[in-house]
Amino acid sequence: MLSLGTAVTALTGLHLDNDIVSKAIANVVIDSRQATRDSVFVALAGEQDDGHRYVKQAFDRGAIAALVQHDVGSDFVCLDLRDISLIEQQLHHLVLPVCLRVSDTLKALQRFAQYWRNQLDVRVVGITGSVGKTTTKELVSSVLSKRFKTLKSEGNQNNEIGLPLSLLALQERHEYAVLEMGFYTRGEIKFLCNLASPHVGVITNVYPVHVERAGSLENIASGKSELVEALPKAPDGTSILNADEPIVMAMREKASSRIFTYGLDSSADLWASDVHSMGLNGIRFKVHYDGDVLHVRVPLLGRHSVHTALRAASVGLVEGLTWQEILEGLQAQDGQAQLRLYAVPGPQGSMLIDDSYNASPESTIAALNLLDDIDAEKRVAVLGDMLELGPFEHQGHISVGTRARHVVDLLVTVGELGSLIAEGALNAGMTKSEIVECRDSNHALSYLSNNIGMGDVVLIKGSRGLGLDRLVNNLETLA
Repeated sequence: MLSLGTAVTALTGLHLDNDIVSKAIANVVIDSRQATRDSVFVALAGEQDDGHRYVKQAFDRGAIAALVQHDVGSDFVCLDLRDISLIEQQLHHLVLPVCLRVSDTLKALQRFAQYWRNQLDVRVVGITGSVGKTTTKELVSSVLSKRFKTLKSEGNQNNEIGLPLSLLALQERHEYAVLEMGFYTRGEIKFLCNLASPHVGVITNVYPVHVERAGSLENIASGKSELVEALPKAPDGTSILNADEPIVMAMREKASSRIFTYGLDSSADLWASDVHSMGLNGIRFKVHYDGDVLHVRVPLLGRHSVHTALRAASVGLVEGLTWQEILEGLQAQDGQAQLRLYAVPGPQGSMLIDDSYNASPESTIAALNLLDDIDAEKRVAVLGDMLELGPFEHQGHISVGTRARHVVDLLVTVGELGSLIAEGALNAGMTKSEIVECRDSNHALSYLSNNIGMGDVVLIKGSRGLGLDRLVNNLETLA
């Protein structure tokens, strides 16, 4: 059971016998507004705000303890964990709620999470890659849940803060944890693996996403490969690699784990053929494995989603699930696997495809391919800047414009880099009358409100920093 005593042991090595410290922890939060009865609040000192300001708010909401790294006033009882020689005598004056004083709250959160994960008999699946991590996580969890008690990381809890919170959500009943692992610089995924101790690693792909921070595509590949390097030796550890990506397949040279490959080529362990998009009704394909051929239909959008399905099926196969369990997981209709892409009504009887969460050249072209598969009176693509592409910025935007020319009837660009998308479309043969360049989302809203109508399908996609989600919301209110 996760308790205050667990936290004390993780951070000090002491095993205390006290009614107070035996109190069970309901959840661990870093936002005081999310605190509930029996929560532990971790006061992180950020660049914009300091969580120590909100300790009282967390206690008012029912939190039983707060991890703090500096004095928060005499109104709160404090158990100082920095000097273990003094802890025993402090126990006599201990009441709830209590502040647990540490040297560094972030490091304490990470140590706590690592300790708790190591107390549990749970198999961990780690997922990383440039594109498709979240959808893969959702679908892998859906598959594993058909047999096992499975925890998945929520939202974008994929970094040095979010992943520890996911680990602390584990309970003794869980048999599997499916964790997304994000990357900006080398060493990050190695650190996350040290906390989570994954048994299975899934690599989706390596693209020039966040290349400005990483420095180069080679650095991105090296950073992603840290997941492969961290896995246990075969047979306990398995690396699941994308056979269609040479830069991913090169990671097998760094692996001591079992290698399992997936893709569209028959050389892969698990491969798909005859992939067909049915627009908003999903995709169908044939899957091939060990001499078997199965006809599969899944509610994922776009032909590119076949790779998502193959990843989830790969995890199911290497973890011993039956095809019936795998197919039931792939066909789950809870909507979570397509988390970031929605179809919503737009103005004058139009339909909006909301893919505004983020964008890279590869994911934008995939979204355009989906648009191409949908019957429409007029296909419209609203495409915003794709950020953090570094030296790939120019060619990335040009390539998106080139693909748009072959898909859309009307191209609306948003942002400064939209001119490059327009340039690519013009160079590929699109006319100027078919392209509208907007300086921001407000300009795009003004134009679209009067220029889309019955039967039109409008794809909206761009980097998160552009705020195209607000454009979607505003257009939806006009429906």
